[in-house]
Amino acid sequence: MNQSAKSSSPLQVLLIGGAIATTAALSVFGPVWTRSVRAALQDSPKAIVDQVWQLVNREYVDPSFNKKDWQTIRQSLLNREYTNRDQAYEAVRAALKQLGDPYTRFMDPKQYETLTSQTSGEVSGIGIRMELNEKTKRLTVIEALENSPAIRAGVKSGDQILAIDGKSTQNMKVEDASKLIRGKAGVPLSLRLGREQKEFELKLTRATIEVPTVRYALKQEGGKRIGYIRLREFSAHAADQMRRAIRDLNGKQVDGYVLDLRDNPGGLLQASIEIARMWIDDGPIVKTVDRDGGGEQPRANRSAMTKRPLAVLVNGNSASASEILTGALQDNKRAVVIGGQTFGKALVQSVHELGDGSGVAITIAHYYTPKGTDINHKGITPDVKIDLTDAQERQLASNPNLVATPNDPQYARALTALSNPNIAQPRPANTQTSQAEKPGAIDLKF
Repeated sequence: MNQSAKSSSPLQVLLIGGAIATTAALSVFGPVWTRSVRAALQDSPKAIVDQVWQLVNREYVDPSFNKKDWQTIRQSLLNREYTNRDQAYEAVRAALKQLGDPYTRFMDPKQYETLTSQTSGEVSGIGIRMELNEKTKRLTVIEALENSPAIRAGVKSGDQILAIDGKSTQNMKVEDASKLIRGKAGVPLSLRLGREQKEFELKLTRATIEVPTVRYALKQEGGKRIGYIRLREFSAHAADQMRRAIRDLNGKQVDGYVLDLRDNPGGLLQASIEIARMWIDDGPIVKTVDRDGGGEQPRANRSAMTKRPLAVLVNGNSASASEILTGALQDNKRAVVIGGQTFGKALVQSVHELGDGSGVAITIAHYYTPKGTDINHKGITPDVKIDLTDAQERQLASNPNLVATPNDPQYARALTALSNPNIAQPRPANTQTSQAEKPGAIDLKF
């Protein structure tokens, strides 16, 4: 996420699976509007209400507005008097609810800031992951992130966090500790840690840290070298991290890849397109269709980084941008998809920052897989469908070290698929998509 967006004019962004990506286009309110009205908006709840209405009126994917009289709704909104922002916010939420679309939603300033921070792929803090240890009931470091103030200061996995800036963490929730630890880059922080029955104080300075969303490993599975890559979300840094992972594993001469998209809720649309191009040399990736029947159809651009066999793992929590990538790999016959039915979100939102720091997400388009399949509310059906039992899910959740091992049934099935020389192979670069496979060969009205 472009962090300067908050201080400039409201930018239009695309939302895929709860995440946003900036586009080049300004929102309907341009720079002149911003200079003259932005200050007034901060003190005018009614102006925020009408700004949301105007954006929805211009962009919403369903021109019938769920068969509601959108003009009458505007008059109702503007005929009221709002004594504070909260009243205006509630009125906006009630109006948007009539669209019957949970993805078109209003966000107050705090919610909007959370959304933009989530997808930037960065945090401002010291770079640790922590949990409340069930046995000791103490806040405990799970991991110190790479290139972070914490790892440079010598923080280790298993360290107990006893105090933050002198405040005891006894009975403190993880969320509350996170709020104390996060802060502006350059601001100092003091931690009191416990390690091997000793206590000591550490002085750190907060910094902006790139959050790892890609984790990978070389696995020796029988006689094969498998490159395992897990992508947790499509953040602003996901494509760069994926590129580094593939490049490193390519250098280790892997025989095949397993790309794990399980529990990936989505992220930036552009990140999903860039990552698809790392695996697919030629062919369409996705097609979007807006309210007027127009849209875009990005394609692979002969920049694939590997032609090794590929298996993709998905489940019911693999959503949106994850489904775009999965659909592209499956329809282009680049990968064998293994696991459970995916979530089924095939809608695109634009996100606008409003004049007072709040925001609105608006569904502006429907997307389809390269073959024109509508996965909304249905999801993608894996090539090899294998659902985990409740017991298997509990086992993997309680012992993450078992994920991507032979004790992980979906991963084990991926290894079987990769052992078949005729599966998960990329098609030749000069192979043309047949007319039946082209998204334009079917009626995409909705």
